[in-house]
Amino acid sequence: MPDEAGSRIAALGHYQPGDVLTNHDLAHLVDTSDEWIRQRTGIETRHIAREESVTDLATAAGGKALAAAGLDPADIGLVIVATSSAIDRCPSIAAQTAGRLGIPAAAAYDLNNACAGFTTALATADHSLRAGASRHALIIGAEKMSDLTDWTDRTTCVLLGDGAGAAVVSAHAGAGIGPVVWGSDPTRSDAVRLQDAWQPRFQQNGQTVFRWATTQLVPIAVEACHRAGLTPADLGGIVTHQANLRIIDSLARQLGAPQAVVARDVTTSGNTSAASIPLALSKLVEDRQIPQGAPVLLLGFGGGLSWAAQVVTCP
Repeated sequence: MPDEAGSRIAALGHYQPGDVLTNHDLAHLVDTSDEWIRQRTGIETRHIAREESVTDLATAAGGKALAAAGLDPADIGLVIVATSSAIDRCPSIAAQTAGRLGIPAAAAYDLNNACAGFTTALATADHSLRAGASRHALIIGAEKMSDLTDWTDRTTCVLLGDGAGAAVVSAHAGAGIGPVVWGSDPTRSDAVRLQDAWQPRFQQNGQTVFRWATTQLVPIAVEACHRAGLTPADLGGIVTHQANLRIIDSLARQLGAPQAVVARDVTTSGNTSAASIPLALSKLVEDRQIPQGAPVLLLGFGGGLSWAAQVVTCP
């Protein structure tokens, strides 16, 4: 990517609850089967937080990223938590997480852009660091989607899981986070919904989302590569929102990046909304499946319908 003042991902961390819900478990709740779920979504298992809150998940992932970065909590000047499942409105999950991690005086706020939340937050943090507002930021995607699940709806309850992923982002002489390509299509705003104020439940028109994702997102991903001074063939990794394995494989195939490692964490984690990209990326980096320094495409998309994509340098 171009050599200019910017920011980079310095470290990652992730956390998932210990309770695993299998497709066979779901077959006891609704009229479904392991074969039906796998064929349509690619999902085999998902993690469920029985007692833990969104703040618990965010704190666990954020603490791991902070430790991996080797920074003192006082070094963090900005905390953003991307989430659409927070029950608490005030104080924000970000402020609660900062307090638990001992971060004394950071700007802290939540960001809700559904499944594109983490990549949107990452771009916002990059802009903040470029402007000199802080030197280090902690960006977290955390979701407890099980709180928003209608466990009687077999079309949606098979999709969702809980978890969190986090990144420490630091000011950097080079451009370790490429320019963002982001936007929304409000004409399709009814395709994904969390609208009941008293008891919100996840609803979506799966066919609409599938058609949109597989036909409209590739040019956005290509533009993110071009803005980073690359082509898709240069990519070492592709981490899209982990919504559906069929969508992930279709996007990877259309992009034409033969050397890229493609994240398929959806198979064991389900759709964790804003947490899915940092969760999947952190696992790939932890397992060293993507070489350090390799360019990685991040592509978030979801309710809105919204998107945010950028190329980052693998930490």
